[in-house]
Formats: sequence, structure tokens, C-alpha cells
Amino acid sequence: MTGRLKVFLGMAAGVGKTYRMLQEGQAEMSAGRDVVIGYLEPHDRPETSEQAHGLEVVPRREVTVRGSTTSEMDLPGLLARDPALALIDELAHANPAGLRHGKRYEDIADALAAGIDVFSTVNVQHLESLNDQVAELTGVRVRETVPDSVLAAADEIVLIDLTPEALIQRLQAGKIYRPQNIDAALNNFFKIENLAALREVSLRQVAEDVESKRLVYSEAEAVGTREQERVSDDAPKAVGERLMALVRPQPSSQRLVRRAWRSAQRLGTDLDLLWVKPPSLLIEGEVERHVTALRQLASVLGATFLVEENDDVVTGAARVIRERGSTYIMVGESGPARGLARLREPLPQRLMHAAPPGVDVRIVANRSQREEEGKP
Repeated sequence: MTGRLKVFLGMAAGVGKTYRMLQEGQAEMSAGRDVVIGYLEPHDRPETSEQAHGLEVVPRREVTVRGSTTSEMDLPGLLARDPALALIDELAHANPAGLRHGKRYEDIADALAAGIDVFSTVNVQHLESLNDQVAELTGVRVRETVPDSVLAAADEIVLIDLTPEALIQRLQAGKIYRPQNIDAALNNFFKIENLAALREVSLRQVAEDVESKRLVYSEAEAVGTREQERVSDDAPKAVGERLMALVRPQPSSQRLVRRAWRSAQRLGTDLDLLWVKPPSLLIEGEVERHVTALRQLASVLGATFLVEENDDVVTGAARVIRERGSTYIMVGESGPARGLARLREPLPQRLMHAAPPGVDVRIVANRSQREEEGKP
């Protein structure tokens, strides 16, 4: 039997995710369940450490890489211990080389597959599809990310909400970082406008997760009738949209992919990524590096990466659009036209004319570039 995953989600460090996870772990232990701490990162916060008192801890594993030793979760030790519930902090953590998996969410997947329930924690800025949006909002690029599918597959998500003002008070009181790091945090990530934006993102994320899992059941379910089967069959279905994003082997396409994936989630549909490759173009050097990055991002998000060879982007795209039954096409902003290209019809208009009737085309703006251009 597969274990159940419960994730405590917050907008930033210090809102109380780990504290709440430990509280609920203590409650589960008091109720008679076999609970252990698989990994805990108290961040030198006494209040958090106190909540761990009395909970069994699976000893950590020391890992040495290039002369540097870190203390990591011991996955084999946790699986051998085989508790009913494991508390495993920092879902998005990247493991050092030498461990079974590169990411902690993969360790957690093994624990769940072994029938162990897991409580874990993550900040909203670590979601892969929000990477660009968070960078635009805060000016900070998050390097450790977790696929959105991991959060979507969680059996329960608990939002640990705190107002930006209350979080800043906690920071100034020394409850989040050491005193020497407080001013730097206040002048960077912990600006009031950043926290307000991140709070809105986290609230929207949980609302979307609830909506995606929502099924309307009649009150007859409570008395054990077969009405549940009928209502489930009549539950709202997707409207049959199919989304495609046109990508190119360049860094800006990763931003387009993440925006397209978020749109696909809201539409409740799959995402195709299409690169129309000129037949004469060799996949080597920079091109190969960017194509590999796009394939990896597609794999993380669960999108399908397609390559169509054609000298004309529109002709190649139109063929695949018909083949895949795409109804919604997303393209990035084009650079300024030069020479005779200025006399040619823009790509979005050409796509609308070449694609089957009823296909919508959307241009995705590069917001970060516009913000840079607006700076003095």
C-alpha cells in the first residue's frame, strides 16, 4: 500500500512550516502512531527544535564531496526503520553526489512506495513552473526546484499563511536568521512588496490545487446511496483544449515553457512543446546545450517535446498542430525585424492563417526584459 504525502506550503522561510509539521507529528505520535524524523532542518530556531522533543530521529548520513562533508538524510536507514509516518523537511532539497537520488522529493517517493506516510515542507518559490515568475517578482533566482507534479500528487496541502508584516516582525526579532544577516534579508528577499507578491502566489497555488481536485458530490453520498457514482460521472469535464508552445534553442524559451505549463494546468490539459528545426541546422555546441535543457525541463514538468524538420516555421507548425489537434498556441516575442523581414507578416498572424479554424494564438511577453528596459 502506497503511503500518503502531506505538504506544508509557505510563501517564504520563517512562516512556520517546519514548526507546524512537527506539531502535527507530535499529535500523530500521541494518537499512537509510529512517528520518526527522517530529516529536520531547524535553522537554529529554538522554538522549532523544542517541537521535535520526544520524537525519534533516524540518524543522518555523512557524505563527503570534494573534501566537504555534509549531513544528509539516510534513506536506506529510514526504509529499514519502516515507521508509519516520517517527517522529512525541505522537499526541494538537492542531494550531493553519492546518494541514491539527486533530489529529496525522489527520496520521499521511495518512502511513499514503501508504504510510509510522509509529512514534508516547501516554499512556493521552489515550484519549477514558478521559477521565472518568482525571479521577476523578487529579483532572486531559486536554484533548488521541485516539479509541480510532486505537489499536485500530494494527498493534502496545508498552507502556512502569515502576513508580510508579521513575517518581517519575526525576522527583526531574530526568529528567522542570525542578527548579522537580518539587514541583508530586509534589503533583498524580505522586502514587503516581495512578500506580498509571494503570499498572493502561494494563496493562488493552493486555490488552484483545491479546484483541480474538486468533485461535486450530492448529499445523498452521506447516507450511502449510489448517487455518488452518478454525480461523479456528471462532474465537470475538461473542455477539450490542447495547448502547444513553439520553442527555439535559446534561454528565453524556458520562460515560455513555464508560462505555457501554468496555462495548461489552468485549462486542465496536456502541453506539447514544438521546435521547428531547419533541416540544415546541426545540433551541436550552444544549440545542443539549449535543446538538452528544454528536454530536461519538459521531462520535469511532464510536457511532450516534439521536433519537426522544416525550413518554414509556420508550415512545419501547422502540420503538427493538425496532427496533435492543438487548439491553443503560445509563442514568444520576436526580436525586431530587419531588412526585408519587416515587410513580412508577423509570425502570430501567419500561424492564425495557416492553422485550422478555431485555433487561438497567444504571444507571451518577456516581462523581465521590459522591467530592465524601464530602469534608468
